[in-house]
Amino acid sequence: MILMMMSSLSSPSSWSVSPLFKSKPFTGDYRPITPAGVPFCRGVRASSDVPDFLSADWLESRRKKPDGPKLNFSAEEAVEYQLDALKHNDQPHHDYGIEVMYRFAGFDPFERSTYFGPFFDLGQFERFRRIFHHSTYRVLLGHKERKVLSCLLVEENRFKQRVWVRGNRPEEEEIFQFTMVQRVGGSWDGYWLTESLLNDGDAFSGGLAY
Repeated sequence: MILMMMSSLSSPSSWSVSPLFKSKPFTGDYRPITPAGVPFCRGVRASSDVPDFLSADWLESRRKKPDGPKLNFSAEEAVEYQLDALKHNDQPHHDYGIEVMYRFAGFDPFERSTYFGPFFDLGQFERFRRIFHHSTYRVLLGHKERKVLSCLLVEENRFKQRVWVRGNRPEEEEIFQFTMVQRVGGSWDGYWLTESLLNDGDAFSGGLAY
């Protein structure tokens, strides 16, 4: 009797399949289902490059590193280049102009700096960026007009320039002083870098959380 039962179990013809587990024949119309239960449409593919809520040129703009000091720049050209970057601060992406300023900055990121006047820890770019947005320095971002007030070669490798700037908000204007220093020796030999960018007024009278 045991042999008869084993024989019947080993015979494929004796197997029965529940109707619940029977599958339909494949028709070639395979449509994967999204987590929300909605099938993907044919001919539509999601881009894996960037999320769809960013602009189409976001990836390409991020591949371009911010421009910085150039060996052929004079001190005046270095200042003008930085001001142009701030005037078009959000091109090709948000706060690109401030990124350019950070590349020109001549301070040691591991030490507190007087770049803006008071001693600040500017080793992190985010702290540097916030000062431009939360003080009188915001006048520089997207400014409408500027005029050079004076230039002075203090020493052979030190240059100062005062600039009047009119912002893009009503009655918004400030005067700033750039101090540029030409490095001697090292990897930046011959380059003009920004030692400080000072506001003529009290830039931080309202306090600053940076």
